[in-house]
Amino acid sequence: MTKLGYFPGCSLEGSASEYDQSSRYVCKQLDIELVELPDWSCCGAHAAHHTQHKLACALSARNLSIATKQGVDSVVAPCPACYSGLKSAQNQLANNPGLTEKLKSELDLDCNAKGEVFSLVELLSHIEPETLKAQVKVDLGGLKVAAYYGCLLVRPPKLVQFDDPENPTSIDNLLSAAGVQMLPWDYKVQCCGAVLGISNPDIQLKLSGDILKMAQLAGAQAVAVACPLCHANLDLRQEQINKYCKSNFNLPIIYFTQLMGLAFGASPKGLGIDKHMVNVGPLLSKVGIR
Repeated sequence: MTKLGYFPGCSLEGSASEYDQSSRYVCKQLDIELVELPDWSCCGAHAAHHTQHKLACALSARNLSIATKQGVDSVVAPCPACYSGLKSAQNQLANNPGLTEKLKSELDLDCNAKGEVFSLVELLSHIEPETLKAQVKVDLGGLKVAAYYGCLLVRPPKLVQFDDPENPTSIDNLLSAAGVQMLPWDYKVQCCGAVLGISNPDIQLKLSGDILKMAQLAGAQAVAVACPLCHANLDLRQEQINKYCKSNFNLPIIYFTQLMGLAFGASPKGLGIDKHMVNVGPLLSKVGIR
């Protein structure tokens, strides 16, 4: 069994708990042991990175330090914002000895910058397709899905060094191995509006509306995501999008791990699918899942 440090982050402990549920289930089925870092703290999300460089680095460095003390060399973070924060901090610590010493002396942080930091998509992409296919118990071949990667999952390319930043295929490959029909489309990495939903909701509603429109035009019955913020903007705010864009979208937004979990035989409730705002039930009933 592969053993990895697990950083759920704030969203997966709250509003995106279904992402946590499904991530843990899928990893268990694939013989991956996720060891949650004890006493982890917020990575600072978008706020810290726009406020103070040292603070943002220190917050993620603290979590990397916990991983070092726990004896796990590699850490996986399902949330792209958490992943980006951890990956960026690791990169800064590896290339800036002065900063590393400063954090060690001021905050007593002993970080191992040589360990691996993975997004969950990246981690699972290292598994052979045949191994994934061997876990499939439910036929999802009747589902047509568009994979939406968002802004951070495969960017910036020099930092992430994973997948194509303009036309990524990792989620498509994972879900194809799970038996889902994955559709080509042009809005895989277009911004959904991110945190502008708070400060400037009109921009967020327009951007998210464009994504839903393009997914629908591609023939998608659902959109697969790997980001709690993307999920919130496209699912939680879909009714607001319809009012703003004068549209009638009713497009389920599903975490890619939930689709993998369904293919692996888990129940919709066990994966937290009942927590979504756009009802996924009618879509699942088309492939015999209730």
